[in-house]
Amino acid sequence: MPVETSRWSVWTDEKKRAPLIVYQLSQFNGLPVIGGQQCEAVSRTPKDGETFKIGQGISVKALYTPCHTQDSICYFMEDGNERVVFTGDTLFIGGCGRFFEGTPAEMHTALNETLAALPDDTKPGHEYTKQNVKFLTTVLQNQAVKKLESFAQNNKETQGKFTIGDEKQYNVFMMPHDPTVQKATGKQDPVDIMGKLREMKNNM
Repeated sequence: MPVETSRWSVWTDEKKRAPLIVYQLSQFNGLPVIGGQQCEAVSRTPKDGETFKIGQGISVKALYTPCHTQDSICYFMEDGNERVVFTGDTLFIGGCGRFFEGTPAEMHTALNETLAALPDDTKPGHEYTKQNVKFLTTVLQNQAVKKLESFAQNNKETQGKFTIGDEKQYNVFMMPHDPTVQKATGKQDPVDIMGKLREMKNNM
């Protein structure tokens, strides 16, 4: 069974943990470590769109989503009727990652072309939901945002509770054609909207 890893070089504390993680991975006796080409200890980087199996039932598809880091890969997984996507620091519930190594155009492609094309019942997992909701409410006040806000206030964790379809209803980074989002940013072009939203979120 392959071991998937994310890039550790972005954060200082993760840099300190890298040697320990490399050591731990070395204990798996030659199993492939699948991840972005700049990740520590990676032995294989899948191609964009490449599929592979974990065990007998879980199908995995690699999706290139450069922006937060240039070697960012999201992993779409299906097991029977269950679908999830591991998005790293590309898509958060109600938000997205910073553009450390990329551009608004790249994040727009990652979110609104690559991830938005997944089945609506796919569940993303990464979260800074309470922080993200605070920003969402400054841009949009629809029922979907209010539902997410209420859930985040009353639950410790939100991962696995919402879907890509839900993200399209409340995540303003995935709503460039919404008139309210366009008005809040003062922009019409989807890439310009992405850049402005990220600037607004950074300045909160």
